[in-house]
Amino acid sequence: MATRVLQSVGNGLSQARNRVRADGQVIVAVRGLSASNNRNREDSWFKSLFVRKVDPRKDAHSHLLAKKEDSNLYKIQFHNVKPDCLDAYNKLCEDVLPAIHADPHYPCELVGTWNTWYGEQDQAVHLWRYRGGYPALTEVMNKLRQNKEFMDYRKERGQMLLSRRNQLLLEFSFWNEPVPRAGPNIYELRSYQLRPGTMIEWGNYWARAIRYRQQNQEAVGGFFSQIGSLYMVHHLWAYKDLQSREDTRNAAWQHEGWDEVVYYTVPLIQHMESRIMIPLKSSPLK
Repeated sequence: MATRVLQSVGNGLSQARNRVRADGQVIVAVRGLSASNNRNREDSWFKSLFVRKVDPRKDAHSHLLAKKEDSNLYKIQFHNVKPDCLDAYNKLCEDVLPAIHADPHYPCELVGTWNTWYGEQDQAVHLWRYRGGYPALTEVMNKLRQNKEFMDYRKERGQMLLSRRNQLLLEFSFWNEPVPRAGPNIYELRSYQLRPGTMIEWGNYWARAIRYRQQNQEAVGGFFSQIGSLYMVHHLWAYKDLQSREDTRNAAWQHEGWDEVVYYTVPLIQHMESRIMIPLKSSPLK
């Protein structure tokens, strides 16, 4: 019995060797295809280490990150003023802008107006809020074109400027709405140019991080751009002075979790800038 089993096994092995010799080319081809598939899998795995995976989304990031209970739209203006005209420019703004802010005929509010102290010099920054979104903005612009005082202001202002630019912004849902505050304060506007496609990730981290920066009521407002430079984020902070700013920012590192936020958000940034600003007398944010 054992002899017949061994003979059967031997015959099977012999037949298998003959098939291998006959079909050698097929086996080589299969081996080559297998090796190719393995290399493709390895290449795919290797590339996955460096290629960001983007989750499919069903809605714009502005709908996911902005406040849904209101339709506020913000406009931030950057005016670079001729150095010898800054005082005259400030006086002109103080004569005209508060009147627009106080007039209920215009659905807009002057949130704050500043001169840059550290950062880009001889620069004015204005932040406006339009309650009602884009329709409110359009209404204000149409009415201002019929306002002779404002048109005269624009003409006189134009002679004092070197350049100007603006952006339309929405506010992050997890930041408080900017409200007037007593002074004296200095303000820091930290602007971040994010890598395209990272706004949701930024918002997810800062929704948790903002609680670490509320101890001294320094958080004023957080915004992201809709028109103008895109994937731009602005964080507005208030401090009593530069030393208070230093102490407050250092204190954030004592909170567990702040280091993680910094670690994971820094790679999202392409460029960042800080301005230290002084409010004008007419600014609601003093």
